[in-house]
Amino acid sequence: MAFAATSACQQNSQTTKAETADTSKKSKYLSQPLISGIYTADPSAHVFNGKIYIYPSHDIEAGTPENDNGDHFDMRDYHILSMDSINGKVSDNGVALSIKDIPWAGRQLWAPDAAFKDGTYYLYFPVKDKQDVFRIGVATAKMPVGPFKAEPKPIEGSFSIDPAVFTDEDGSTYMYYGGIWGGQLQRWSKGKYEANGSKTDSQKENEAALTAKVARMSKNMLAFDGAVKDVVILDENGKPLLTKDHDRRFFEGAWMHKFNGKYYFTYSTGDTHFLASAIGDTPYGPFKYQGTFMNPVEGWTTHHSIIEVKGKWYIFYHDTQLSGKTHLRNVKVTGLTHKADGTIALIDPIKK
Repeated sequence: MAFAATSACQQNSQTTKAETADTSKKSKYLSQPLISGIYTADPSAHVFNGKIYIYPSHDIEAGTPENDNGDHFDMRDYHILSMDSINGKVSDNGVALSIKDIPWAGRQLWAPDAAFKDGTYYLYFPVKDKQDVFRIGVATAKMPVGPFKAEPKPIEGSFSIDPAVFTDEDGSTYMYYGGIWGGQLQRWSKGKYEANGSKTDSQKENEAALTAKVARMSKNMLAFDGAVKDVVILDENGKPLLTKDHDRRFFEGAWMHKFNGKYYFTYSTGDTHFLASAIGDTPYGPFKYQGTFMNPVEGWTTHHSIIEVKGKWYIFYHDTQLSGKTHLRNVKVTGLTHKADGTIALIDPIKK
């Protein structure tokens, strides 16, 4: 009996310690994962018909060795999440598109985005083609959660990763995209893909940094309408940010939103893990750098989206709270504030 009593006490003590440790871990984060049934990242959020839909990457343990090209981010399908309200129940709506159903795809379904026009939902996605070159594809559906049917070929003239689609008040739609290093943007610096090009952009430290691309979408939302342009980000002196300016220059994860008539181009600095904002007067820019608005998350770079819901603004982002592994992430949401001077208030995802 004494042994049994002692065992029970020890078990209760261990349970209490475990609960305390878990509570302590949760309390260090600004917000909690939206779902835990699957790993999700790179959340592109939208409000369609009064409901919130989130289009994330679907992280898996693929067993692919980790390297600087990001081969261990070996995603193979998309799951779309939905919620009726912020802090409401989150639903996983199952597989919306699988890599096996994209005729031209090779591997690695990375961060997607979505749009709606004239009764059709569009899912834009980067995936390496069968020559291992990232291109951007598009799939369509009649419901925001799919299932989506992919077009037989990638968007003509597209390359690199991280498509973010913005529709202006006049109905014009623009795609912002690009990512360096594993995103291959640096391999297109001369206008065509260089298979043996640099793995990074560090050889040009004192030159204007590689930056995101922007293209206006055609009326049918399936192609680019006109030339692809650079998203120019200027410093306080009106000069383009330099490659060596790692805390401020573009790396990946572009997003566009409009507030008080201004265009907010927000992005990740990648290897320094900040989210930064730059403001312009047109969808094409140029954009003046405004500063950091989110400090680094736990894990690798922060890929985000910003939306307005019932008059309040929110940022969707990810970290590695659930797994502690860079390639197995979880999406989150927290409030976002536009300050009186036009900048975005700093968010710290880890509590001090």
